[in-house]
Amino acid sequence: MDAIDQSASDIHFQPQQEFVEVHLRIQGQRIHYKEIPTAKYKLILAYFKYTGKLDIGESRLPQQGVISYKQADLLYTLRISTLPTNNTESLSIRILPQESTQSLHELFLFPNQFSQVKKWLNNKTGVILLTGPTGSGKTTTLYAMLKSFINEYNYHTITLEDPIEKNLENALQVQINQSSGLTYQAGLKAVLRHDPDIIMVGEIRDKATAEFVFHAAYTGHLVLTTLHAKDTHGTILRLLDMGIKKLDLQQNLIAIASLELLPLKLQKFNKQRAAIIERLEGQTLSCALTQPKLTHTTDDFQKLRRKAFAYGYISEESCY
Repeated sequence: MDAIDQSASDIHFQPQQEFVEVHLRIQGQRIHYKEIPTAKYKLILAYFKYTGKLDIGESRLPQQGVISYKQADLLYTLRISTLPTNNTESLSIRILPQESTQSLHELFLFPNQFSQVKKWLNNKTGVILLTGPTGSGKTTTLYAMLKSFINEYNYHTITLEDPIEKNLENALQVQINQSSGLTYQAGLKAVLRHDPDIIMVGEIRDKATAEFVFHAAYTGHLVLTTLHAKDTHGTILRLLDMGIKKLDLQQNLIAIASLELLPLKLQKFNKQRAAIIERLEGQTLSCALTQPKLTHTTDDFQKLRRKAFAYGYISEESCY
């Protein structure tokens, strides 16, 4: 598969009137790959819907599925998604390598940020929140954090994911299945009965999930999770908007990290990206919780990008 050879994270099939455009997302950039005839696309769509156990006859509703794929003795999970469009369906495929999970040390561009995240993991209870847009590395960082826990301590770790993106050794991974009734809320209730030390919730999507996350922290668990938000201060506003009380945030929130992935230009890092983070913790987090509506003017990402450019890690184009 050319997409894997080019280290693409996603494949997008975008139907037009007379043909279908195929795009690859490589290092966060969406790149036009080629165009294929509509008749050929229909065969590809039918194949992926069949192998992903989707309803081939259903074209009016969005559908999701997962396929295992092997290339050059390496295992990948293909997360497929269809979306109804005018007279047809679009198809999106997320490519998830299964063979390895990056360590925290490999993931972060700057060692001091790696060291700070490691300190967060020493907490026995509380909530660590990772934020950022789709494709910013939130889930990859979550897996790296859990891997670090599991390798160093004999902690009972349970994850709730929709879907499970990578297999994680020595952890119990629970696949959310809305159609069968296994929602995040039902899963979290069951997880708490299994006496975990660490809980990973794939994503806070609604008020009920947010409430359970902070309830789990109150009852003596360390919870790692993600939330879609523009930045760290925006995360606080989103949680307050979901109905989470400021007192709960003050009592349980350990840190918020907003992630951004930078494409590395050095030859030895070919086709790799590394994370930089804007973080709220300690006193800065306390101040942000006290005045959550205060305008956030410091662009930490811009400072970090300039630092990365000065060290020669990224191109000038990636600096802005």
